[in-house]
Amino acid sequence: MPDILEQLDAGLLRERIDAVVSRTMQMDMTWDWPCGVAFYGISHAWEATGDQRYIDYLSRWVDEYITIGLPPFMVNAVAMGHCLLTLHQATGDKKYLDIALEKAEYLRTKATRFGQNVFQHTVSPKNDFPGQAWADTLFMAAYFLLRMGKFLNEAAYTDDALNQYYWHEELLQSQQNDLFYHGYDDSTRSHMSGMFWARGNAWAAYTMARALKLIDFTYPMFMQIDGSLRDQLAALVRLQDQGGLWHTLLDDPDSYPETSASAGFGAALLSYGNPLHRKAVLGACNGLLGKISADGSVLDVSAGTAVMRTREDYKKVPHKRIQGWGQGLALVFLSELYAYVAGEPGV
Repeated sequence: MPDILEQLDAGLLRERIDAVVSRTMQMDMTWDWPCGVAFYGISHAWEATGDQRYIDYLSRWVDEYITIGLPPFMVNAVAMGHCLLTLHQATGDKKYLDIALEKAEYLRTKATRFGQNVFQHTVSPKNDFPGQAWADTLFMAAYFLLRMGKFLNEAAYTDDALNQYYWHEELLQSQQNDLFYHGYDDSTRSHMSGMFWARGNAWAAYTMARALKLIDFTYPMFMQIDGSLRDQLAALVRLQDQGGLWHTLLDDPDSYPETSASAGFGAALLSYGNPLHRKAVLGACNGLLGKISADGSVLDVSAGTAVMRTREDYKKVPHKRIQGWGQGLALVFLSELYAYVAGEPGV
């Protein structure tokens, strides 16, 4: 079968990566999950392109924040650990690894949990969502802990991370349509409003695809993650809009197409590697490129979204402004596409 992705222009992808990175560098962000996703994207862009400017920027920004003082740790804000691990790998500077280790130890010993040691979705010191699991946590915490476990050959981190994957799948993935619910409430044993929110599904799909790069069939969880992702992706390719994107409520074509989730899905499909998915990957790429402005702003990215009460509430979530997670997920997909088309080592 001819590889239709070969028609993509590596030079154009490289130019768009640089524009999105440059625009992201102009954003005012704090040490929290939006910045964590954005900087994960810049880290991914560095891995794909080798552009030293990206690492230099991350080093300057992180070093200044270290001087100011880091805020208290929370599960979502652990997402900043992703760029710390990459900075250590790029520079050899132990201070970045030391902070990443603090974050990993926070998850292991202090993070709020419920049920079978499941990380509670936590965005502030206020215990906003007691006993709730959200798909977001797979990216912010579980995937980070898995990266740390594999980098350090630390089984306790790897096992805890895989336990998070297991329970988030058990609690959130529908057995009827293989999509992930936005959240789960342990006190009511329910999925609350029961919506299949696109970005939540993107957190799940992308991090499962990455997990399969870090573990192999010698881990019992490999087959479970592979099966979960295989079935989710099969559902997703059938829900892709003609314009190449996915709607913010996956099963509601009247909800608006949302760019950050679509970038996450594109990256997951490309990473999973089923050749029958390449048409969907190409569509997602074209859809994403059409949502990047000349200055590198990623457009039509939904604002931070709680588990909303109704379908109409999800449709009213604004998607007007530039967001760190939109920039970051776009960079993830563009970087993986660039590495694929340019024949660079996989990122």
